[in-house]
Amino acid sequence: MTTQLIKKLAAALLMAMMLGGLVACDNQGPAEEAGESIDDSMQSAGESIEELGENIEEAAEN
Repeated sequence: MTTQLIKKLAAALLMAMMLGGLVACDNQGPAEEAGESIDDSMQSAGESIEELGENIEEAAEN
């Protein structure tokens, strides 16, 4: 095989994998939905803890 042919095949394979990934992203299963829910919950908890820390800092300054 020539180098050009290998490059063309690699590019075609990469494009096919990317298109397959895009199609797969549209259909979220229960695991993906649960993961997103956990991510959202963790982000919310982190923001609450950060706000609590700011309130404690503010109270300590007064």
